[in-house]
Amino acid sequence: MINRLFRTKNQLILGVDIGAHTVKAILLSQHGEHYKVEALAIEPMIKGSMTDREIQDIEAVGTVIAKIRKKIPKNIKFAAAAVSGSTVITKVIFMDASLSDDELASQIEVEADSLIPYPLSEVSMDFEKLDLNVNDPSKVNVLLSAARTESVQSRVSALDAGNFATKVVDVESYCLSRAAELCFHQLPPDAHEKLIAVVDIGATMTLMSILEGGKTHYTRDQMFGGEQYTRSIISYYGKTYEEAEQAKVSNDLPPTYTFEVLAPFQTMILQQVRRGIQMYLTTSGRESIDYLIISGGTALIDGIDKLLTEELGIHTVVANPFQHMEVGSAVDRQQLTQLAPQLMIACGLAMRSFSTWHI
Repeated sequence: MINRLFRTKNQLILGVDIGAHTVKAILLSQHGEHYKVEALAIEPMIKGSMTDREIQDIEAVGTVIAKIRKKIPKNIKFAAAAVSGSTVITKVIFMDASLSDDELASQIEVEADSLIPYPLSEVSMDFEKLDLNVNDPSKVNVLLSAARTESVQSRVSALDAGNFATKVVDVESYCLSRAAELCFHQLPPDAHEKLIAVVDIGATMTLMSILEGGKTHYTRDQMFGGEQYTRSIISYYGKTYEEAEQAKVSNDLPPTYTFEVLAPFQTMILQQVRRGIQMYLTTSGRESIDYLIISGGTALIDGIDKLLTEELGIHTVVANPFQHMEVGSAVDRQQLTQLAPQLMIACGLAMRSFSTWHI
């Protein structure tokens, strides 16, 4: 069925990124055209609670979110989470421009049966009108977003267990696109008109969004992430998972680490990004990407932006959506700056307080 989850604009929504290894939460307020970071909270995920971006243990994830709850102002009741991976489908379809929203909803339910490879009884859907079709002005481009209801409901239940009411369930790729616009100041002044790739490399999942003129043209999820880097450190140096994660941050690794672990992983990143961009260029008929924004925990690897710029020939920056934001007194500014690339999804979710973006 069609789910119109988002309606109220007045109350602030906490953006909660439920990740494989951490839960990250951001609260933003808006003052004119400017945002302010009101709260930041990060908690480690309980082992075994998530697999391939799907919640395996709702109670355990709820326990982690309850810890987040204690760090967020008491008056904040609502939260937003996002889905990603193989259970999520996004597709631009063409519909009659004269249809009302209600007529469109009815028609989309009819069309969706042939577009979605799951029984419609197991799927939550939403849609957004985009713009008139360039080739046929009697048609409007409509973004259809669908996810397995099980994936959506598990996030709603986890937030509920952590004492938040769910206002929005979004798609991670669109959260990434939304937050990416806050990073345009890191790029040359013509960024708003250029073709930009945003790549978020998390622990287990890599997301890619292609933007142009403030619109998302293409998204792609790939099972690849920084966990492979961590496991190489474990394998080479006999460390525990926790020791390996700490070593990545503190650089407490032998001199041979650069060529034994780091260089091979950098090559893998390069291959993943190059392949993702090439797939978009091939399917779209475009010739090149103008700029690249990289985010996620892997973006914290020193010099990754220079490597991608040199190897791909694309001007690359590491995302910091908070660079020009005011920061509330309760927020650890140093932690916010240090972790900024990892907070893109949470930031994009928090921005749902102020807009009715995709699903």
